[in-house]
Amino acid sequence: MKTIIITDEEYLDYADRDESHFFDLKSREISPQKIQRAAVAFSNADGGEIVVGIKDKKTGLPPEDRWEAIPNIETLNDHLQVLFAVDPPLEIQYEIIKRDSCDGYALRILIEKGSLVCTTADGKVYVRQGSQSLPLQSAERIQQLTFAKGAKSYEDMCIEECAPEQIVDSEELASFLLDYSPKTDPLEFVINQNLLDYKTWHPRIASALLFHDIPSAVVPRKCAIKITRYETKEDDPERDHLANQYTIEGPSYKIIHESVTKITEIMSAIDVWTADGRKRLEYPPEAIWETVVNAVIHRDYSISDDIQILIFDDRIEILSPGKLPGYVNVENILDARFSRNPKMVRTLNRYKDPPNRDLGEGLNTTFQKMKEFGLKNPIIEEKGNYLSVILPHAPLAAPTVAIMKFLESHEEITNKQARDITGIKSENLMKIEFYKLRDEGHIELVPGKTSGPRSAWHLTNKGKAYNKSKKTN
Repeated sequence: MKTIIITDEEYLDYADRDESHFFDLKSREISPQKIQRAAVAFSNADGGEIVVGIKDKKTGLPPEDRWEAIPNIETLNDHLQVLFAVDPPLEIQYEIIKRDSCDGYALRILIEKGSLVCTTADGKVYVRQGSQSLPLQSAERIQQLTFAKGAKSYEDMCIEECAPEQIVDSEELASFLLDYSPKTDPLEFVINQNLLDYKTWHPRIASALLFHDIPSAVVPRKCAIKITRYETKEDDPERDHLANQYTIEGPSYKIIHESVTKITEIMSAIDVWTADGRKRLEYPPEAIWETVVNAVIHRDYSISDDIQILIFDDRIEILSPGKLPGYVNVENILDARFSRNPKMVRTLNRYKDPPNRDLGEGLNTTFQKMKEFGLKNPIIEEKGNYLSVILPHAPLAAPTVAIMKFLESHEEITNKQARDITGIKSENLMKIEFYKLRDEGHIELVPGKTSGPRSAWHLTNKGKAYNKSKKTN
């Protein structure tokens, strides 16, 4: 059994880590059955790591008092035996941790995502959700998990043409390991994390996507991000509407950051009409971030196409290659959990500043932030072999409310301006909203601007009084 020596600083990194979807701390007093339960839960989810011999934060103890110093290695045999008793077998690695300044040991267990549904000795199925190992109570949920396991992920395929040194000696891996605990040799890390086939030494697709300097050069499928700016609101833009196109390449962590930066830069040059007047195109930053992260970590890399990010005057559309996996569908996508690329997801979550910090909450966060920003909900659709997520730049408020708000600070409003601020594309449908306010006595046509493209509306005395009363209230 391998033993690694860690410094006090590395120990504190373990002790201060929050328990998560991928990480669990266990007291040395934990029963072997509970260790088995946690390991099964990780295997049935996306894999993870268990450390036995360090108490978690919930004890309220300072970090130094949470080291439990298991006196001898033989004490851990019972914990290991129950792991090997799981059916079907768990795919695990384990090692002993010893602090260089203290007596005693801890046990570190690395569990891969299983290709089959595992059960504990008492026949129960557990799955990791957030920081908990929860039982699946219904036969239907267990059946869904069975379907979700499916075939082996494309990220596990090996790249014969890529030398292992291109991953092991990469700048991105070196940068990642600077903040990784315990301090680990690059070759040891990629082998332990099953990112390299230890028999052939061929890198797996996941390792190239995560750490190769230019993954597109070695991955046999397109895997970059293309950002396209169309100067239109049309559903089917023409070539004349194409303003700019950018290709973002590099390791996954970098392309997420660089893509969000480029999207923000493009939007800063777009002016749109809003209920508050002419303003720069803005979205909640969290909504853009979470949608890009979701596309990168959950896309189907077996499909040879790049992620497409299309920026229009009234929306952003992100097209991610691949249909929704397993039992996930458009209706349950905010509640269901399925990871097509667990190695990528798990490794990105180990960065010092992980892009997928709130794992499983990405699209939920997008919906919440759009609502808080006063914008309509994202639109999620499957389009052929792609998942489309549209972030509409349209107010959550009713069109009539948006019109009245605009007229609080503007003398008049045209049909085109109203369509811009409400997201309504039809001129005739926009007229219907104007007529509603006209029939309520709040607006009227501006004299001299009653027909044609120059036609405009302004507030009546009743409308002015209504807006004034809203401000007072």
